[in-house]
Amino acid sequence: MTAWTAGTLAAVLLAGGGLAGYVYHRLDGNIDAADLEGRLGDNRPASLSPGAKNILVVGSDSRDGMGDKYGKGFTTMQSDTLMVVHIAANREWATVVSLPRDSWVEIPSCQQDEGNSSKPHHSKINEAYALGGMNGDVSGAAACAIRTVEHNTGLRIDHFMSMDFQGFKGMVDAVDGVEVCPEEPIDDKKAHLKMDAGCQTIKGEKALGYVRARYSLGDGSDTSRIGRQQEFMSSLAKKAQSKLGDPKALFDFMEAFTSSLTTDRELAGVRPLYDLARSVQGIPTNRLTFLTVPNYPRERDVPSDRANVVWQYPQAEELFTSLAEDREVDKKKLEAAAEESAALTPAQVRVSVLNGTATPGRAAEVAAQLRAAGFQVVTTGNAPSPSERTTVEYPQGLRAHASVLSGRVPGAATAAGGTLPGVLTLTVGDDYRGVRS
Repeated sequence: MTAWTAGTLAAVLLAGGGLAGYVYHRLDGNIDAADLEGRLGDNRPASLSPGAKNILVVGSDSRDGMGDKYGKGFTTMQSDTLMVVHIAANREWATVVSLPRDSWVEIPSCQQDEGNSSKPHHSKINEAYALGGMNGDVSGAAACAIRTVEHNTGLRIDHFMSMDFQGFKGMVDAVDGVEVCPEEPIDDKKAHLKMDAGCQTIKGEKALGYVRARYSLGDGSDTSRIGRQQEFMSSLAKKAQSKLGDPKALFDFMEAFTSSLTTDRELAGVRPLYDLARSVQGIPTNRLTFLTVPNYPRERDVPSDRANVVWQYPQAEELFTSLAEDREVDKKKLEAAAEESAALTPAQVRVSVLNGTATPGRAAEVAAQLRAAGFQVVTTGNAPSPSERTTVEYPQGLRAHASVLSGRVPGAATAAGGTLPGVLTLTVGDDYRGVRS
């Protein structure tokens, strides 16, 4: 968010020169528009706070102009970074939520080429962009990514923005690089990066390698890399703002930014981007929050999966609910709650599933979904009476366990109760909407 805000505000300062009209039209013409008309379907989350804005930002893995240096054989669009930028309705605060690309989520059905549609399935979240972007169709890639994020977060996405490798490099080069301070030497062959320890200014391929490096820095996780990317983008924005008196640097920055930018049609232009950026320029830095959706290795639920992470509930649910209702998120409180319950996963939660609907076999069906998500299902059966509402009942001392289960079952009510010691009771009602895996 900070990078495009600095860039779009900088563009207006260029209008004071004799080339204002030329500059405006050139930059305006650089921006591509994704046609999302009719691609997002009707079953979308409601906008609970119409004045607020949720923007899905994708760092695209496009290799255009890069040769084979960063991989080859790609026949679909690739997404390297996913973020949801929430701008409050009162424009007094904003939150940027990073979604690890290794997040194991449900990918809903998406339109593909020749009128075909994919089937709903579980996979890494970054597959959505590739799935919809068959044959390089950025509109389809954007639509599938939006549908996937909406499906798994419950947030209504208002806008879409995507930038590729070349644009990122150009923006960094335009401001003569960004200072970073690695504590240890870096030698990452996959990212083509070799650096000494200590503070230094980097640009070009080295800057790109620094934000893409994963296995040689931190704990080797995508979450660790996200934190480094957030810090780098914040520094890039500050460096761009320091160049406000240098028209050439500003033009080069905006040229790189707009030339690699794809947005939804409503944002596809310098003017709408500037209007949006201007509306948030008054947000103080202490109310611009960067965070990552709480998560943990999926291996803890499914021992054979060492490659993915799952979102941690109920913290992820509380995060997305707060943003949907336009309530500011307390990052420290969220992270403390996630750390406190980090030891509790679905694998440690025992559940009895009761069918409160008129559909035969519903309890067995839900039990299979729960087991796939890592829960221990100990019994299944029929509820003593029909139930419109899906509920989770918990014995004394298992409230935290109930929070983990209810967080995976959207809309489930939670209450003290239950008859089996050490076991939660999930009564499946008519409003049951599935299990988040």
